[in-house]
Order: sequence, then C-alpha cells, then structure tokens
Amino acid sequence: MRLLVAEDEPKTGTYLQQGLREAGFNVDLVTTGTDALQHALSEAYDLLILDVMMPGLEGWEVLRMVRAAGKDVPVLFLTARDRVEDRVKGLELGADDYLVKPFAFAELLARVRTLLRRGNSAPVLTSMKIADLEVDLLKRRAIRSGKRIDLTAKEFALLELLLRRRGEVLPKSLIASQVWDMNFDSDTNVIEVAVRRLRAKIDDDFALKLIHTVRGMGYMLEEPGSE
Repeated sequence: MRLLVAEDEPKTGTYLQQGLREAGFNVDLVTTGTDALQHALSEAYDLLILDVMMPGLEGWEVLRMVRAAGKDVPVLFLTARDRVEDRVKGLELGADDYLVKPFAFAELLARVRTLLRRGNSAPVLTSMKIADLEVDLLKRRAIRSGKRIDLTAKEFALLELLLRRRGEVLPKSLIASQVWDMNFDSDTNVIEVAVRRLRAKIDDDFALKLIHTVRGMGYMLEEPGSE
C-alpha cells in the first residue's frame, strides 16, 4: 500500500513516515500543499494524509482540487484545528476521516487501516449508539437518555474506543496504547481511574450498566442481554 503524507512540521512528518513504514507501508513525505497536490494528481496512492495548515496550499484546497480532478482516493486530515466547523468542512469537501493533534500514533494507524479496508464506498461514521447512549463523533459529545454528558478529551477517547470495539474485552495494554500512546505499566492505576471516572458519568445515574469489568482481562462496553 502506498501512502502520501503532507506535513510541514519536520519532526512530525519524519515520525509519521518512519512509523508507517515500520507498519509495512510505502510512504512518500512532502512538506507543502503545492507538492502534495502535484504528487496526489500525478501518482497513484491508496491513501492521502494531509495537514490543514501548510505552505503553498492549505489541505482544504488540496483536497478540493484532488476531488475536482475525479480522484476518489481516501483522505485523512491531521490538524490542530478541533472546531466542529473545521471537521464538518473537511468532511463536506470529501475527506474520509479527521484526526486532531496531538494524537496517539496507534489511533492513527488504526484509522489508516480502517480506511484502507473500507474502500471508498462506505459512508463516513459520524455517530455511534448503544442502548440509550448516543455519541456524536463530530461534535465530540455524548448524550444518554436525553441528558448531555460532559467528558474530558481522554474520557471521550476512551469511550470512543470502547464503542468502536463494543462487545470485545479490551486489555489495559491496548487501552494504554490507543488512548495514552504509552506502554502499559502494571504499577500505575491510570487506566482504572479513567474507567472509574467514565463509568461514573456514563453508568452511575442509570439503571442499565454499559461498561463492564472482566476480572483479570480488561474492560468492555456491552448492552446486557444483547447477545
């Protein structure tokens, strides 16, 4: 699989290129929007990873011109812009996914693989639901039984991971790498504390419990009686 990464921050670009190459991808790296557009139009890529703010052309304009040229290659935006309006703009221009900086490389890699598996025909996932819990991925908010639930960035990332892998038991090591981008240390209780805080917001005030502890194995999100 051949990927194009357009990132004007040298450290970030090199980090992405190296990590994706180690994951088995053939990666070209450019640092300007002008070069990104030239490569995207003249070469065959399986995925484009575009920063928004770049010299020459913004990522928005690169995407607009790529789509205008009739290319339906999957596009993942990486950007420090986290406003709802920016995420919506990217999706309306034809982006397939949107990841806000700073991000965990494990999450980036998971999204890259998902986009490559998905192809171009599947709709963009913008919301998820289980029982009476609804999560808006664009607005980054959760609602349960009509009640707005305020979550921190890490709590939301943890909830999103549990939702995307619903019905699976997720070990602490996987949660640590996906949400905190770190190796799991058995001497720390950061995962337990985070799950406890999320559970207090998502489950404590409701009769139906969705977050479950599987002793000695990890955590899972599941609607009781769904099997």
